[in-house]
Parts: sequence; structure tokens; C-alpha cells
Amino acid sequence: MALDVELGNEAAASERNLGGRHLDASRDDALRVAALTLLAEIGYDRLTVDKIAASAGAGKATIYRRWSGKAELVVDALMSQKEDFVVADTGDLRGDLTSLALQASAAKEHPLDSQVMIGLVSALPRDPELRDVFYERLVNPHLATLKIIFERAVARGEIAPVKNLDTVVSILPALVLHRVIVMGAVPDEQFFVSIIDQVILPLVQAAAITPDPLT
Repeated sequence: MALDVELGNEAAASERNLGGRHLDASRDDALRVAALTLLAEIGYDRLTVDKIAASAGAGKATIYRRWSGKAELVVDALMSQKEDFVVADTGDLRGDLTSLALQASAAKEHPLDSQVMIGLVSALPRDPELRDVFYERLVNPHLATLKIIFERAVARGEIAPVKNLDTVVSILPALVLHRVIVMGAVPDEQFFVSIIDQVILPLVQAAAITPDPLT
């Protein structure tokens, strides 16, 4: 029994060393801050694991014990600043969408947030690894949340079932990325509300009153 416990403790220690999230929380935070600060200063393309480690006063191996590389580190650093979104149930589609949008616009509290987001998102087309991590950690959870909101509106009879729901829920994230990459601006509350009122709601409401030409 004692041997089993000892082996279990060794396995847990090995997992901590290899898995990379339980070694030293204060060191993790220092590395995240260094990554975001450098990203804002020099951009993602010039950012390297060596530079992050040097800025944080850590060894490169310390980073790789925690993250697979700079893409995962940078996205994790960005996520660590954001609170989890709460899927509010306001009783109507516009209220739910607006609540989510207000949470997104209010989440920008870091003084380097605009430079960080612009530097990160502008690198997506050139870096497949960053793109995969970015969509997995940031975009896809938001798409899933939006689908819940629309499905809930359908369930209470507010809108007709949305046949192309995957396309509809991708509109807002796509326009956010366009605004950041093309215009170099981080979306604010007014941007989110205008997209909801002028694009998304008219689209799903029109589907409820427009007859299908194939029927």
C-alpha cells in the first residue's frame, strides 16, 4: 500500500513537471505578463520563447514545462485576463446577445489590450499553430455560447429554427476579426450592439417571415 502511494505521488509529480500548470503559479504569471508585454511592443512574428524567458528572468525549459510553445503561452496569457462569460437568460434573443456583447466589451481591462489583440489577430493568417490554438481556446467557445443563445430563442418560440446556424453564429466573430485585422481597432460596445441590431437580428427574423422557395 505504501509503495502504491509512493508511486502515485511520483506519477503526480511527473505529471506536474511535464504537464506544466502546477509548478509555480507566480512564475506562470510572470511569464504571461512578459509574453503580453513583448507582444504589444514587438508583435507576434518577432516574439520568441527565448525573449519571453529572458524578460521574465526564467529559463526556456521553464516555459516548455508549462506550454507547448509561444502560441499556447500567448493565448493562455490572454485568457488569464478574461473572466468566463455568463450566458444570461434575459427572456429574449436581443437581451441575451447584448448581455454577451457587453461582457466581451467590458473585458478589456489590461492597458496593453488593444496592442495585444491587434498583434495577435494580425498574425493568424501567417501562423497555423497560433490559429489552431486561438480558435480552440477563444473562438470556438464563443461560437458554442452563441449557438446556445439561438437554440434557446427557438425553444421559447421567439424565432424560427435557423437552418444555417453555424454560419449565423460565425458572423459576429468574423466581423470582430475583420475589424481588428483590417481596421486595427478593438471592437467596443457600440460595435457589438450595432452588429446585433443591424445584421444578426434582421437576418434571423427575416428567415421567419420569408417563405422557402422550394416549398
